Amino acid sequence: MIAMKKKAASAVLACAGWLLAASPAWALLPIQHWSEASGAQVWLVESPGIPMVDVQISFDAGSRRDPAPQAGLASAMAMMTSKGVRARGDAAALDENALGEAWADLGASFEAQADRDSFGYALRSLTEPALLERAARLAARQLAEPSLPEAVWQRERARWSAAIKEADTRPGTAAKKAFAAAVFGSHPYGQRPTEETLARIEVADLQTFHERYIAACRARVSIVGAVSRAQAQALVGRLLAHLPERTSAECAPQPAVPEVQPLAKAVQENVPFASAQAQVLIGQPGIARRDPDFLALLVGNHILGGGGLVSRLTEEVREKRGLSYSVYSDFSPGLNAGAFVVALQTRPDQAAQAVQVARETLARYVAQGPTEAELRAAKANLIGGFALRIDSNRKLLGNVSNIAWNGLPLDYLEHWTDRVQALTVADIRAALQRHLQPERMVTVVVGGQP
Repeated sequence: MIAMKKKAASAVLACAGWLLAASPAWALLPIQHWSEASGAQVWLVESPGIPMVDVQISFDAGSRRDPAPQAGLASAMAMMTSKGVRARGDAAALDENALGEAWADLGASFEAQADRDSFGYALRSLTEPALLERAARLAARQLAEPSLPEAVWQRERARWSAAIKEADTRPGTAAKKAFAAAVFGSHPYGQRPTEETLARIEVADLQTFHERYIAACRARVSIVGAVSRAQAQALVGRLLAHLPERTSAECAPQPAVPEVQPLAKAVQENVPFASAQAQVLIGQPGIARRDPDFLALLVGNHILGGGGLVSRLTEEVREKRGLSYSVYSDFSPGLNAGAFVVALQTRPDQAAQAVQVARETLARYVAQGPTEAELRAAKANLIGGFALRIDSNRKLLGNVSNIAWNGLPLDYLEHWTDRVQALTVADIRAALQRHLQPERMVTVVVGGQP
């Protein structure tokens, strides 16, 4: 064990040296894609400059598939994945402490996470053969054979419930809850875990979740690192080796999740709350990530409120009138349409004025679009910062996973800057008008004066 720790430490030092010398020309690295015999889909970028590999294994099992009475189920499963593994053959069971020590000994990490669309596992390891072999075998056990101890789930559920109770004392939480309910209605994107929904989740539900969704044939695996295609195939085989085989019927696509419905009319909610600052959220359902207007809206939103201190909303709300220290706008596209939102905080007595200015700024921008000067500046900022989006294995993995998850072309990164550069003022204005209806938005004010 001591020898293994020394080997891991030596490899970490070697990796640090590679990081200092590595070339940033990530965008030139091609993305390979293939299907394994198990049905798993694999995307690979061979990045030999650093002796490390990052792997993302994703399943269509995010919170949008949580039963409404058990909102939080996917996140609960992600939480419990690190709490122990069952015994297998000659390998003894590991509790959460032993599992954590095993990963520390390897100088590697393996984590589960759940978001609204996906449930996934992330492996990071050095590629020294002995280390990577052990890391893959341990990850395979954790992926396929979580022990899900009852006492640990009871403890973690109590902690999570207490955290929810504490968060509910904050005006920001009240604003997000009211906004999500008004924008998404009964759609799963509007669900949030509560003390009540967590109380309905038992270990048996976690086991059912794992059996239903975690299958090799449903896996989308993204890999970035110093491995060849042959090594990547062997690694994927080891990682998924302990998952049970499924029939074709068992691996049929998951049922479609209903689309988010557009708003029929404007909604105004004023929520009383004793707070020093009023929380303001204005928005509506936005777009899905697959929408062809994604890049036009990315650039358009950068000008409106996504570009920090140089955005229109900052100029009108903060600089000209001093109504808020910070104001921003954002699209959050997913497999379904995520929300578009304008968000700010202001003094309670200024909330009505801040809402009016934000609405007027948004309506004027949607009607007229950006100026040529604004568009040039936004393009320069976004294109100039593109290298920072892919300047590490982990960041590049996030982009490759995005391509895999949303069915984007393999050359998406290669042509990203060209596609942004080609956008015109007319393109931005048309995209904004197709997707934003300023006269039919939700406005939530928490803590403002009547």
